[in-house]
Amino acid sequence: MEYSSCITLNDLPNEILMIILKNLHTIDVLYSLVGVDKRLNAFVNDSIFTKYLTLMSSSPTGLSYSFTDKILDRFCDEILPEIHHKIEWLNVAPPSIERIHVSTTYPNLHGLGLYDLSSDTAMDLFTDGSFFIRIFKNQILSLVINIKKYKEPIRAFEDINKFIFTQIFTMFSNLQYLDFDPSFNNCHILSFGASPPNVFSCTLSKLNVMIDTYSDCLYLLDGRFNQLHTFYVTIRDFSHWVPATINNEKKLLNLKCFSLKHTTYLTVYNQFLVPLLHRMSNLEELSLFFLNHNGAFIDGDNLAKNTIGHMTKLNKFAFDIRTIISFVKLLNLPSYKEFQNTFRHFEKIQIISCIDYFQKASECYCHMYSYPYTLKYYKDITNNFTRGLFECVREISLFDERPFEHEFFLQIARSFPFLEKLILHNREP
Repeated sequence: MEYSSCITLNDLPNEILMIILKNLHTIDVLYSLVGVDKRLNAFVNDSIFTKYLTLMSSSPTGLSYSFTDKILDRFCDEILPEIHHKIEWLNVAPPSIERIHVSTTYPNLHGLGLYDLSSDTAMDLFTDGSFFIRIFKNQILSLVINIKKYKEPIRAFEDINKFIFTQIFTMFSNLQYLDFDPSFNNCHILSFGASPPNVFSCTLSKLNVMIDTYSDCLYLLDGRFNQLHTFYVTIRDFSHWVPATINNEKKLLNLKCFSLKHTTYLTVYNQFLVPLLHRMSNLEELSLFFLNHNGAFIDGDNLAKNTIGHMTKLNKFAFDIRTIISFVKLLNLPSYKEFQNTFRHFEKIQIISCIDYFQKASECYCHMYSYPYTLKYYKDITNNFTRGLFECVREISLFDERPFEHEFFLQIARSFPFLEKLILHNREP
């Protein structure tokens, strides 16, 4: 006997149906099922699918772009008006930003992500009286800004970034969280120049920002954000100068979480970072990621003295610190055993370290990091690489004066199972 059986979504028990829908992309669920029938409508109106919406697509290279007209029409005309009161966060990208925002009201929206903005679009959005400001100025608590497209010369673009950053705090008086990413291009990042920014907030508690100089960092921590408890900062500056006119001594008693990344190399460890860390006696979480080049020699003793030695509330410390120092500056070269022994004070943290001596360059290279390793990149791996598993890493670079052998690459493959990009710097054939 031949027979056929056709099982539809409505034939499935509620528990099974919810498991299936949870494993699908939220936008696909809403686009396919809103308005189909009463039972499915009840499912897709659950807060799991309506609370946090990303109304844009992403390319493999990380660029964000708007939906096709067909998809956008259905969302703006049918889906968003039906679920508008349940939406708490929206992620959007040009050119559909205005259409999405004016397609309905969003009474409970408190978080907004604006991605892949051109400088012109960003200026239009944050100009006094814009539709964006009129609609959301009093209700947005969390804001993510991502500006990638630029045509202006560097100086003009820096002025645009400064203007937008200032406007955000002028217009959004209740803002509690800001993630300001002006560009992936390091030539176009936020800088305040010689004068401090004219921004203040008594509500901002969390800030994530990429800035140009040490001065910019100190400006942001000079008391203008007196409720700030979490600060993530990425700095580009590789100068040897820290302005003495900016206060780097006042205690930051409200700060509970601090993360610093340096995109080039830090040359003012003692002049800038150490005094800054000494201001943060109430820290509970600390992350440090930088290359220290021909400055102070940083080992476990130095790190303990300037972190856990005066941060009695610290319970989480992640770091990836590389030091390159010439033989001339480091007269007594430590052995690996001596270097590793300097971490004896870090009883609750697993620390991996290695030390290399490059005779031709007359340089000592020291690397120390907390494990598990959470960064997406691992730079300047040498033949002295310590084995381990690095599942978060997607990009590595290799460097040594000695040739890399076949067995070394086999170990690299085992240690970095999700590697996407490898850069090789080898001075020997």
